[in-house]
Amino acid sequence: MASNRAAKSGFAAEAQRKINSKYSEELAQESLEWIKAVTAEPINTSGDTDNFFEVLKDGVILCKLANALQPGVIKKINESKMAFKCMENISAFLACAKNFGVPTQETFQSVDLWERQNLNSVVICLQSLGRKASNFNKPSIGPKEADKNVRNFSDEQLRAGANVISLQYGSNKGATQSGINFGNTRHM
Repeated sequence: MASNRAAKSGFAAEAQRKINSKYSEELAQESLEWIKAVTAEPINTSGDTDNFFEVLKDGVILCKLANALQPGVIKKINESKMAFKCMENISAFLACAKNFGVPTQETFQSVDLWERQNLNSVVICLQSLGRKASNFNKPSIGPKEADKNVRNFSDEQLRAGANVISLQYGSNKGATQSGINFGNTRHM
């Protein structure tokens, strides 16, 4: 683990292994290739965890990605390698991702990237943002987002539907609960 923190042990180590096992090198590589295509930055697009972390950890590429999608959305990109400046970059990117329509549950926390705690959540965020890129006339990745399919029913149709008992509710033809017992019977 190439982190600036002490190695985890016990339960924490097990939890970290579980988080790390969800990381997909293929999706990470797809995300980095998409970033390279959108930003035209000469980055290494290998999906292994070490490269993914090194490319994105300071947040500069993420900020350039946000500005490539919507020019000028991030006014100041900190080129400094100081921790709080890098965290500012990551936070600025996350704010933009939410404004671009990435759901909160598909974003990550700055420490997930900066302290390399959960790189999978970073991949999820980039994949989600990549699906929305077509809204900004940029190439997109992943499955196409669904369009709304609003249906308008008349009052008459709604009333007719209320009287239908769907088979999804099951059938109660002659069934009773007599004779059914779960677990051990009660002894008195």
